Amino acid sequence: MRGPLTTRIAAALLLACMCCAPAWGKPKHRQKPQPKHAKAKARPHWWSQSHFDPTKDDIGDYDDPVVRAAAVEALGLLKGSVVAIDPATGRVLSVVNQKLAFSAGFEPCSTIKLVVALAALNTGTITPDTMLRIGRKRYMNLTEALAHSNNKFFETLGEQLGFGTVIEYAEMVGFGDLAGLGIPEEQAGTLPSKPPFFGGVGRMCSFGSGIRVTPLEMASLIATFANNGTMYWLQYPRTDEERQHYVPWVKKELAIAPPLADLRDGMLAAVLYGTAQRSYDQDIQPVGKTGTCNDETDGGGLGWFASYAGQGRPQIVLVVLLRGGQVRVSGPRAAEIAGRVYANLRRQNFFATDAAGAASKE
Repeated sequence: MRGPLTTRIAAALLLACMCCAPAWGKPKHRQKPQPKHAKAKARPHWWSQSHFDPTKDDIGDYDDPVVRAAAVEALGLLKGSVVAIDPATGRVLSVVNQKLAFSAGFEPCSTIKLVVALAALNTGTITPDTMLRIGRKRYMNLTEALAHSNNKFFETLGEQLGFGTVIEYAEMVGFGDLAGLGIPEEQAGTLPSKPPFFGGVGRMCSFGSGIRVTPLEMASLIATFANNGTMYWLQYPRTDEERQHYVPWVKKELAIAPPLADLRDGMLAAVLYGTAQRSYDQDIQPVGKTGTCNDETDGGGLGWFASYAGQGRPQIVLVVLLRGGQVRVSGPRAAEIAGRVYANLRRQNFFATDAAGAASKE
């Protein structure tokens, strides 16, 4: 049993040990949390789109004022471009963000699947009812593959077609060539001389790897689809006289009418229940194809939507291209922008078929 002296000595020793304990044994002082913005890493220049003005360097005097206003309002402050043309004449109705639209081209992402599908149908490689394996126990036909932009389906098609056939059809529909006549700002896209190193022809046919397409080339393709194979030179009249005396110029006639109905089924399915649902408009019923992929030239992502409205009598082609942070940029987002343009035009009676409606587009 300890006496008072022993107890006092033990207490003194314990106190001494506590005072001499190493610093690492002491609990760390918790620092006050800093605001998140103080810790944020510097982001790439393409990330922020909140204050981007896509119309900054545009000359809007050449555009149809109704179409341009609809496109500008729909695009807002996003880093992107909207190109609108009249598929029946090849006249350019509006180009928002002309610097981007007239640049040297971008990877087409999944919009290339339209060209691959055209080649596969036109060469008899598949029929609309052909079912291709996309998984262990899953098969899909062309309409569903276009609607949902299935990569495996088009990788398989590309491998069956071969690099040479795909490039032949890409050239046939105007990729890698100027789409416009007398548009000095336009540059042409490019086509590869061999399959991409990563993924080969399958990757090229699902994402467009190795291919560079401009918004004008894409608009020309969709206009050609809209009018059953007639490809017009795109013209961008700059004066009142040029607009009043506008004459369409046919670039070439393509023998692709038979498979176009099947392609339209897939493009319509994309709008009704697939990747392009955000462009849906019950009254005018557009058809189109989305595309989403990485922007290899500037970092971030690319979002395409290529479409036209008025299936019985096509009245306008819209191509939307978005660039920027991957969180905000995608084909479905581009489809949403196009849907807003269509809605704006509908409210302005752009799609009216009577004389008053036609006058509103002048």
